[in-house]
Amino acid sequence: MAKHFLGIEIGGTKLQLGIGAGDGSDIVAIERRDINIASGAPGILAQIEEAGRILLSKHQVQRIGVGFGGPVNSELGRVIKSHQVDGWDDIALGEWCEDKLGVPAVLGNDCDCAALAEASFGAGQGSRTVFYVTVGTGIGGGLVIEGSLHGIGRPSVAEIGHLRPGISADTPAATVESYAAGPGIVAAAERFLETSDDEAAKSELQHCKMESILTAKRIADLATSGNSIAKSAVFQGTCVLGWAIAQVITITSADVVIVGGGVSSIGEEHFFQPLRNEVARYVFPPLADSYRILSASLGEEVVVHGALTLAKAATG
Repeated sequence: MAKHFLGIEIGGTKLQLGIGAGDGSDIVAIERRDINIASGAPGILAQIEEAGRILLSKHQVQRIGVGFGGPVNSELGRVIKSHQVDGWDDIALGEWCEDKLGVPAVLGNDCDCAALAEASFGAGQGSRTVFYVTVGTGIGGGLVIEGSLHGIGRPSVAEIGHLRPGISADTPAATVESYAAGPGIVAAAERFLETSDDEAAKSELQHCKMESILTAKRIADLATSGNSIAKSAVFQGTCVLGWAIAQVITITSADVVIVGGGVSSIGEEHFFQPLRNEVARYVFPPLADSYRILSASLGEEVVVHGALTLAKAATG
């Protein structure tokens, strides 16, 4: 009988629990829940217990792997904190899983889990050094070298979103994430709206503001349809992110950079091609032809796959 594990993704808006073998094969059962941020960590823990019991009543698992949306102490099985949801400070989540679900657990950061999955079974399969970036409401990173996560046991690693883009970024708030994640793209569009002389583009964005639908997804759609302000906002994000990825390649000599997350779904013309151009502009010249920038391939279950892989590795 195949060994099965329970993989859990705890994000800022999404909770997923899946049963699988941790080897890249299909997830055999999954439970999804929307997260109510107002309910905080206790509300999410209640959802995990409820959904976990449903899955464990039908499947026997050896270990739980958790991909958590924030820094964790993986050696102690403790969450350090969440930047999106209150109540997670110094929570012994591994101990909680064993107490409530009766199965030992191993913890990892969600982006590290995604990096491990993409490097092992996705777009980075077969590559030596894989850097994974997720671009959505925030920006996170994960680094896999020779098939193993780099930085296990450290409070955080590969957090590309928290780089300061240049010496003029002189406050903690001025980060790659603040420019290139979804909210940063929205903020840029609002700034450009005030100075643009393209009346048609301004009218479209002003209508979105009035209707409270000026979101990163809406800006992406407008950019794709040719709105000049939206295109400028997205392009600024790719410029900053491209600079940051170039620094990572220069330091790690990553041969593959995999980019996932909602913002990356903008597509080739307005996201990936400008991003590649900016990386090429800033990367150390001897490395110019040594890397590839690829779209993530494992979809919305990528963190669950990585959490299952963590659980399998911990079992031995």
